[in-house]
Amino acid sequence: MKIREIETFIVDAGWRPLLFVAVRTDDGITGYGEVSDGRNPYGIAGTIDDFEPLLIGRDPRHIESIYWELYRVSRQNPGGIAAKAIAGIELALWDVKGKAAGMPVYEFFGGPMRKEMDLSYCHAVTTRARQHELVGAPPIDSYEAVTEFGKEVVEMGFKALKTNVIIPGTPATGYGSGSGFGPTDQIIPVEILRRTEQLLAALSDGTGPDVEIAIDLNFHYKPEAAKKVCKVCEQFTMMWIEFDMYEPEALREIKDSTSVSVTSGESLYGIKGYRPYLEKRSMDTIMVDVVWNGFSRSRDIAMVAESFEVNIAPHNYYSPLATNMALNLCAVVPNVRILEVEVDEVPWMEELCGVPVKFKGGKLAIPTAPGWGVDLNEDFARSKVWERGRGPGFAPAGLGKA
Repeated sequence: MKIREIETFIVDAGWRPLLFVAVRTDDGITGYGEVSDGRNPYGIAGTIDDFEPLLIGRDPRHIESIYWELYRVSRQNPGGIAAKAIAGIELALWDVKGKAAGMPVYEFFGGPMRKEMDLSYCHAVTTRARQHELVGAPPIDSYEAVTEFGKEVVEMGFKALKTNVIIPGTPATGYGSGSGFGPTDQIIPVEILRRTEQLLAALSDGTGPDVEIAIDLNFHYKPEAAKKVCKVCEQFTMMWIEFDMYEPEALREIKDSTSVSVTSGESLYGIKGYRPYLEKRSMDTIMVDVVWNGFSRSRDIAMVAESFEVNIAPHNYYSPLATNMALNLCAVVPNVRILEVEVDEVPWMEELCGVPVKFKGGKLAIPTAPGWGVDLNEDFARSKVWERGRGPGFAPAGLGKA
């Protein structure tokens, strides 16, 4: 079996691009990986094109050899776009290998240790604030709407959700999320701190005491501002507060300042990226992005975290293909806290990926089909190309009127 071609697809998924990789073999098997990135999809696709000459004619089942060869030739560009490109290729290779063997990817790693996975409702409130009409949901035009959304989460059986700082209004806006407004100084104005408290209170009124809430602040706060948000969060039933920060000592400072669990790591790469945070005990739970790290490295990271008695949570705001890849990871590591999934989606996602995502009581079953168990509808993907220069985000900057 030899690799004969690699093709990428940058798909318009409404408010963000999804990037897929197809690895085609000379015996007719096509494996799919996902390496979606909302900011630089064409940069990643271009890097995959750069790697293609090194891959043509190689046996796609020799995954570790290919991975480390690509890592070697891109060593001067560690992390970021190069790492994502390698991950997308590696994930597609695992799909080829699984399909060739007629088994799910997790069978190559010792088989599953669980049959289903608990879920967190990802981008709760956030997606509806951005695109309520596209996903066919009520607008987030008031804090009462936020409370009603919380009740809906309970009715669906979810025990956890994750949101960003959303300000209801017509239109709703976000503070510091995606291309929402917010200063580069990473401070938090008094009004935004108050709005954060209002958001969490409204959600809590809807979800009641049995649903844990996570709030994701991304890279948008310095430690001084983050501590203020933590203090606000301490009055609610929080799963965690999530920060991205490239300084493990500063993150540990935040963690030590609060009783709320602190989670981070979605933008880190490989064991070398995570190890300083684990050694300094900077996180209670670490986020691992399977799409950006690849499968083998994600499992490596999870097992190193296990050695530090730390749980992981796969970072997963992508398509059903990525969800199945994350479920395969959850199947083979013993230290998973929860898996986040996108619930509010474009209405044609099933047509793109060929399978519905069947949530049952806030859980998903571990897939049993060969490879990842999801194939890309390539003709449909080609009909929805993400235009260069677009960027995800909210309405223009300004506070919503609640």
